[in-house]
Amino acid sequence: MYIPSPSYLNTGDNSWQLTAATFVGLQSVPGLAILYGGIVKKKWAINSAFMVLYAFSVVLITWVLFGYSMGFGDPMKLGPGILGAIVGVPHPVLNSLYQQGQASIPLVNGAMPSFRFPQSTLVYFQFVFAAITPGILAGGVLGRMNFKAWMLFVPVWSTLVYSVNAFMLWGGGWLSQLGAVDYSGGYVIHVAAGISGFVAAAVVGPRMVKDRKNFSPNNLLIALAGAGILWLGWNGFNGGDPYFANADAAAAVLNTNLATALALISWTIMDMWASGKPSLVGAINGMVCGLVAITPAAGYVNGYGALAIGVAAGVVPWISMNKLGRTKLFQKVDDTLGVFHTHAVAGALGGVLTGVFADPHMFEYLSTKLGQGSSVTGWVYGNFHQVVVQIEALLVIVAYDAVMTWVILKLIGLVVPLRATEKELHSGDIAVHGEVSQEVEDDDEYDVDAGKVVAEY
Repeated sequence: MYIPSPSYLNTGDNSWQLTAATFVGLQSVPGLAILYGGIVKKKWAINSAFMVLYAFSVVLITWVLFGYSMGFGDPMKLGPGILGAIVGVPHPVLNSLYQQGQASIPLVNGAMPSFRFPQSTLVYFQFVFAAITPGILAGGVLGRMNFKAWMLFVPVWSTLVYSVNAFMLWGGGWLSQLGAVDYSGGYVIHVAAGISGFVAAAVVGPRMVKDRKNFSPNNLLIALAGAGILWLGWNGFNGGDPYFANADAAAAVLNTNLATALALISWTIMDMWASGKPSLVGAINGMVCGLVAITPAAGYVNGYGALAIGVAAGVVPWISMNKLGRTKLFQKVDDTLGVFHTHAVAGALGGVLTGVFADPHMFEYLSTKLGQGSSVTGWVYGNFHQVVVQIEALLVIVAYDAVMTWVILKLIGLVVPLRATEKELHSGDIAVHGEVSQEVEDDDEYDVDAGKVVAEY
């Protein structure tokens, strides 16, 4: 029996949106999971990958029950002024998935046409963004956080931090009303994850001294495979955010790859200048910084803007990691994978540079009135105010996320310990999960004793 599509549904837009969402989902599972599993010390490979897998699963449940509506629903009236534009009213969305996709997406100029796909498509597309954010945050606390504390932290953080960020910038909230823009998550996802990961690293405490001194990747080729999935998965990350299979989606994909390639090359050159050797780990860091920095700008800048952002993304976070990262504060806080530098710094850089390079001729989509649509004008084109509001939004996200992350962790710490036990810190995966990533025989990291794997400390 043939069942016709609803009159509003455009099969091309719907197909692309679901495909883009799947690309973004692959960035988490398996992309980020195997990147972490390969780039950490062998004894933490399972735990690191599992933290991402768990986050992906639990966020889906909280997202459909209340997270989505908090990020994209009707505003909750907490008080006058900005208090009525911070977060949406929480409620489940499971009974309205067949309706036409709706969300209070703010516009800088013009009116968005109605989405041409069902709400279930929009809910899933936004979920995969919400899911990868705590996975990125995990990079700051790998190698010592109690997995039970992580199980509590992820759904609470996603609800009280991510959904609020999403509403303020994407759901028609306070920051979007100021005129701030974040094309695909430079602030909502990457600054949030980088700042929160850094705060979490400070609250949970550092890894064991021996782990901090020697945390060499256990399998760089596996890490590279995960990084490659991230890179190509980003085509859905940025290509899906016009919400239409249109020209801006294509431009965003090309801009994403241009900036990423140049950031990778720039970071590699910086490594060679400093040490005389090109580093694969460094190249992966440069790749990630390029992806992150172009994310808030991808559909708003032209190709020259993307190239400029790519160079900046390869140089500024490199300086941050290799110079600022050696200062007393950053040596004290054990940010395992440097998410502050690769995500917070790169995301902030991209967000501010969006205010610099945004080209008013780049239309995210056209409205029903010919010639009108969503575009942003940057400083290069005569609008310095865009830089100002981008900085204002950045400061709000940093302050709110840092404070809320600290509060959430302190409260969870009253229920379960935030740190793994001494035995778990010594033995890693075998003590936490009863599993290891590889069979171990005469390994310099493990001894086999009565059927158990114990690290040499």
